[in-house]
Amino acid sequence: MRSSVVWLCVVALLAFATSQAAAAQHPLRLLVVTGGHGFDHDPFFDLFKTMPGVEYTEAVQPAANALYTREAAKSYDVVVLYDMVQEISDEQKQDLVRLLKKDGKGLVAIHHSMANYLYWPEFRKILGGRYYTKPLTVNGVEHSKSGYEHDVHFTVQIADPKHPITKGMKDFELVDETYSDYDIERGITPLLKVNHPKSAPVIAWTNKYGKARIVVIQSGHGPTAYSNPNYRQILENAIRWAGGK
Repeated sequence: MRSSVVWLCVVALLAFATSQAAAAQHPLRLLVVTGGHGFDHDPFFDLFKTMPGVEYTEAVQPAANALYTREAAKSYDVVVLYDMVQEISDEQKQDLVRLLKKDGKGLVAIHHSMANYLYWPEFRKILGGRYYTKPLTVNGVEHSKSGYEHDVHFTVQIADPKHPITKGMKDFELVDETYSDYDIERGITPLLKVNHPKSAPVIAWTNKYGKARIVVIQSGHGPTAYSNPNYRQILENAIRWAGGK
C-alpha cells in the first residue's frame, strides 16, 4: 500500500512538472491595452507579473487600435482592455470584429474600458454592456449618464459558482470604485453580483461574440482592488478562460 501511495505521488509530481514546463514553453500571451484614463501603472501590471505561464505586452492608445490586424494578432492570445477611448477608424472596427467574431481571440474588459467607443453600437454587443459617460440616445432610446463612487466597501457575491472563472470561490469583501446605471445586454452570464445602493447589481459577466469568449469585470480602479487576492484570482481565471485555458 505504501509503495502505491509513493508511486502516485511521484506520478502527480511528474505531471505537475510537465504542465509547468509546457506553460513555460507555451505561455498565454496578453495584449494589455491602456490609455485615455489615468491609473497606478506599476501596481496594475503587478497583477500580470504574478500569473504563472503568462506574458504581457502593453499597448497604449491610440496606437493600440492598429494591433487588431491578423498579422499583429499572431503575437498575442488574449486582449485585455484597460483603456478609455472613443476614437477608432472604420478599418480598425472591422479588424476588431473579425479578430473576435471570426478568429475567436479572447477579450477581457476591465473597469473604465466599459466606456469605450460610445458612438459605436457594435462595441456594446461585443462587451454585452456599456457605461455611459454622458447622456446618449441610441436607436431612439435615451440613456442617462452612468454613475460612479470612489472607495466603496462592499461584498462581492459569487453569482455562478459552477462557472470555471468562479468555481470554488466564496463571497468576498472589496474596496473599490463602483459603477451604477450602466446597461447590460440580455444573454450575458452573470459571474459576480453586489447588493449596494452605489453599485449596479451585476459587476462581472461573460458574453459570447461569434467565436470569442468575452469577460467584463467592472471592478479594478486601483490598488485596493489590485491587491485583493480574490480580485486577482477572478482576473487570472477570466484571462485563462478567455484564452481557452
